[in-house]
Amino acid sequence: MDALVLTLALAGGYLAGSIPFGLILTRYAGLGDVRAIGSGNIGATNVLRTGRKGLAAATLLGDALKGTAAVLVAGRLGGEDAALAAGLGAFLGHLFPVWLGFKGGKGVATFIGVLLALSPLATLVFAAIWIGLAFAMRYSSLSALSASAATPPVLWALGQPRAAVLFLVLGLLLWWKHAPNIRRLLAGTEGRIGQKG
Repeated sequence: MDALVLTLALAGGYLAGSIPFGLILTRYAGLGDVRAIGSGNIGATNVLRTGRKGLAAATLLGDALKGTAAVLVAGRLGGEDAALAAGLGAFLGHLFPVWLGFKGGKGVATFIGVLLALSPLATLVFAAIWIGLAFAMRYSSLSALSASAATPPVLWALGQPRAAVLFLVLGLLLWWKHAPNIRRLLAGTEGRIGQKG
């Protein structure tokens, strides 16, 4: 694969991934800068703290689909290598958007969006793990962390070793971005789904 094609796919994925849907949608709705509330994050979970469930859902969808679109477009134009490069770029763009001083979201929605483009079946497994743990334990972060950890072996078992390697990298970055959540989980202070205050 031509190095130029891979570079363009990575860069294009990064630019797509760096679109801060949470910030754009909340400002368009007249709610100001979402980074000024809650965790200061631009993702759907923090947008939900505005009390606007529709905006949070739209943010989740936008953050996921930008990853899906980047992978599908790159794959159509440059093949599997380009698709994988674009997926990496989209995830990095969401975590470290150039427009926001490289301070972005935690990556769960974009992780899912990239996974959806590369393996719909693995996405179903991710969703099943997330939903099952969320229902049983009521921790959104724990559900996402567990589902992301399961993704590389699932992809490997499905005969997609190169995608498995990509998602090992994405998963490590996702866990790193969730370090505060992990500390709260270990301390027993992480907020549960539906918990008030």
